[in-house]
Parts: sequence; C-alpha cells; structure tokens
Amino acid sequence: MGKRKSKSKPPPKKRMDKLDTVFSCPFCSHGTSVECRIDMKNLIGEANCRICQESFSTTVTALTEPIDIYSEWIDECERVNTLEDDDGS
Repeated sequence: MGKRKSKSKPPPKKRMDKLDTVFSCPFCSHGTSVECRIDMKNLIGEANCRICQESFSTTVTALTEPIDIYSEWIDECERVNTLEDDDGS
C-alpha cells in the first residue's frame, strides 16, 4: 500500500502597498502639500493644498481612493485650461 500524498500549503497572498494620500499641488507646484480626505458619510472627497489654499471637492463612491480625487482634480484643471485656450484663440 502506498502512502497518501500530502497537500502543500498555498503560497501566502501578496499584500498591496498603500496608495499615497499626499500629492504635489498643480497650482503652486509644492511637493507633498495637497492632502486628500474622503468623507464617506456625506460621499464627498476633498483635495486641499496647505500652501496656496486651493481646494477641490467631488462626489465619491465606496471604491474611491485619494489618488482618484487627485486625478479628477488634475483632469478638471486640464479641461479648464483647454477651454480657456480655445476661447483665447
């Protein structure tokens, strides 16, 4: 009679690194001055610069991360800049 094969343990799951919550400001270009906060109670995400006091707020979902709020702010800045460029031409 043969011996039963033992099952090997599955490899441990890799942990994902935490994403940043502090970013550089698109207006004053000061590094690590923008802090993103998420208020899940009111479903509002805010990005505020501590140096130039610029701020941006947007609606959030359960899956929203601080990088998403910052990315939306950057996208909105670029959208406004392209609208101004189109009007100025």
